[in-house]
Amino acid sequence: MILQKLQEQKIAAMKSHDEQTVTSLGYILAQIKNKEIEKKSSLTDEEVTAILRKVAKELQESLDAFQKGGREDLVAKTKTELKLVSSYLPAEISDEELKKEIEKILAEKKDLREKNPKAMIGICIGVLKAKANPSRIVKMLQSL
Repeated sequence: MILQKLQEQKIAAMKSHDEQTVTSLGYILAQIKNKEIEKKSSLTDEEVTAILRKVAKELQESLDAFQKGGREDLVAKTKTELKLVSSYLPAEISDEELKKEIEKILAEKKDLREKNPKAMIGICIGVLKAKANPSRIVKMLQSL
């Protein structure tokens, strides 16, 4: 579904001669296509979302670098691209909900937590990566 929306929006942007949107969506669709070729099958919405999160993270890092370098022309362009990518990402859960989910996982895996506390990071990220940014999950785990 997300892939189809991306393709439809790219076509609409091409018709309206919105070059920046066409370029941004072209890059995202190329990333998705590369992953499909690597996997040798079509991607699920969850896998497409993971790619979108990766692209959003790259754009955020670029934005930070451009701001430090004083490149206002690139800052504006990157903000627009980041806004476009973010519009396709599902909303993240609140900190309270994230904390409840993590506490639930920790309670279920209590024996593993005692043996190897660092393994809980991977388990929590694996379960919650579609609901929250992995860096938020790690910070929440460290605070608990």
